Amino acid sequence: MFDGRFRKEAEQRLAPIGSGLRRTGVSADHLTALGVVMALGAAVAIGNGALRGGFLLLVLTALPDVLDGAVAKASGTASSRGAFFDSVSDRLTDALLLGGVAWHLSTTQPGRIAVLPMAVLGASMLISYERAKAESLGFDAKGGLMERAERLVLLGFGLLFDSLLVPILAVMLVLTLVTAGQRFLKVWRQASAPLPVATRTLRGGNRRRLTSRRTARTTVRRADQRRGLRRPH
Repeated sequence: MFDGRFRKEAEQRLAPIGSGLRRTGVSADHLTALGVVMALGAAVAIGNGALRGGFLLLVLTALPDVLDGAVAKASGTASSRGAFFDSVSDRLTDALLLGGVAWHLSTTQPGRIAVLPMAVLGASMLISYERAKAESLGFDAKGGLMERAERLVLLGFGLLFDSLLVPILAVMLVLTLVTAGQRFLKVWRQASAPLPVATRTLRGGNRRRLTSRRTARTTVRRADQRRGLRRPH
């Protein structure tokens, strides 16, 4: 939801901050790495029951994640390598944060409640994979009710009001699974749509040209065989 409605506006407003950070020598990779370190600290704090401290570190985790793109664009260093690093770091950050929550719940809640944040993590990995796979196939899988920004906001509320942590995790799980379904249907419809006529004609023409070339090569080879001048493959 954030990606579709607010990301462009947020990036425009953060552009001056990104330019300022770049002038100090801070790179986008530095900010991405800092976010992972803050997430590790948040996971340890949450796991040890310091939920308010975990909330503060969660905020410090989110800030570099928001600013790294602004710095990359301000410095003209946006690249495929940076995008890959940022995406992997996001998945690692999610695992650290939710792992810390599972650690905390395993010592404070009865039964198998500690599995709940792991279920949220699994569902979040699923929607990330759906987007990555869809984009590799040329489709768009952005959007949905519960993207990463929304998950971090809800998790922050759960840490701030610890009595609501378990219900919030349950809501996160349901909405993340709904998002997975939304993305699946979105890509399914795109993949099921008929190809434009021009594309079908072009592909058909390519196949005909390929067939003609193969036929020509076969004809020449047979003629050479008759003459005893077979060409090497």
